[in-house]
Amino acid sequence: MADPQSNARLRADAGAPTSGVIHVRTRLTADFTVISNALAQRRGSAVTIGVAAYISSLPDGSSVTITALCEHFSEGEILISRALRELEAAGYLERRRERTPTGQVRTRTYFYDVPGGDRDPDPDPDGPPEPPKPRRPGKKPATAAAVHETTETSVPLADADPQAVAVLAALRRVDPRLVLSEQEAARLAPAVTRWLAAGLLPTQITDYLTAGLPDHLATRPVGILAHRLKETPLPAPVRSAAPALRPAVVPMRNCDGCDRAFRSAETGRCRDCRRREQRLSDVA
Repeated sequence: MADPQSNARLRADAGAPTSGVIHVRTRLTADFTVISNALAQRRGSAVTIGVAAYISSLPDGSSVTITALCEHFSEGEILISRALRELEAAGYLERRRERTPTGQVRTRTYFYDVPGGDRDPDPDPDGPPEPPKPRRPGKKPATAAAVHETTETSVPLADADPQAVAVLAALRRVDPRLVLSEQEAARLAPAVTRWLAAGLLPTQITDYLTAGLPDHLATRPVGILAHRLKETPLPAPVRSAAPALRPAVVPMRNCDGCDRAFRSAETGRCRDCRRREQRLSDVA
C-alpha cells in the first residue's frame, strides 16, 4: 500500500519571517543586470529607479533620449525628463562633450553603476580619443557605459549671442556654484538664444535654470544646465493687430429736478429725485 499523502500546507521554516516579502531566488546565468542596492532602494520616484534599471540593462550604443525612453515606457515626457535630471544630479548619469577629428562636438552619455565613478569605458577604436576622466579623485572606480551619441557644431564664444552669454554669466549671482567657463558658455549660448527668441525673458530663463537644484552637484553644472535647456519652448502667441474695443462711456446729464450731474444714457431725473417722487406717489 502506498504511503498516505497529506494535502496540508507545509509549515514554514523556523527562520523564515512571519510577515513581509519572502524572496524565491533563481540563479540566473544569462540575460540579467546587476545594479547596486543604493540605486534599487533609492528613496524618491519609482520612475527614476525604473529608468535607471532600464538604462543599465541596455547594450552600449543604445539610444536613451527622452523620445526613445517614452517609446518604451508608458510615462510621458515630463516624468521621463524629470527622472533623467534626478539621475544626472545624483551622479549616475553624465553627458560629456568630445571633439571629433572633423572638428565637430559630439555628446556622449555615460551611465555609472556607482555615482561619481572615475573609470572610463573602453575607447571606440573607430571614434575620437578616450574622453577625459571626471575630476573626482579618490572615488571608487565604477563601470560606465556609453549609451548614446549626438553630434553638433561648436560655436565660438565670440560669435555667440551677447544677451545669451549675459544670462549665463549672471547665473552665478543666484547660485555661486553655477560658474561656467568660456567654452561651456559657448556651448550653452545657442540654446539660451532659442529660448529668448521664443519670447522668454532673461529673468524667466534664470529662474528655470536655478530652481530645484540639488544640494550637491555631482558633476559640472554645465551638464545640468544643458539638460534643462534641451527642450525648446513654444513661441509666445502673436497678439492681434486690431485695437481692443473699449466700452462706451455713458455721458453726463443734468437732473431735471435738482440740476445735479449724473451719468445716464438718456435725459431725465437722477436716482434720488426718482426715489423722492416714488415716495410722494406712495403717500398720495
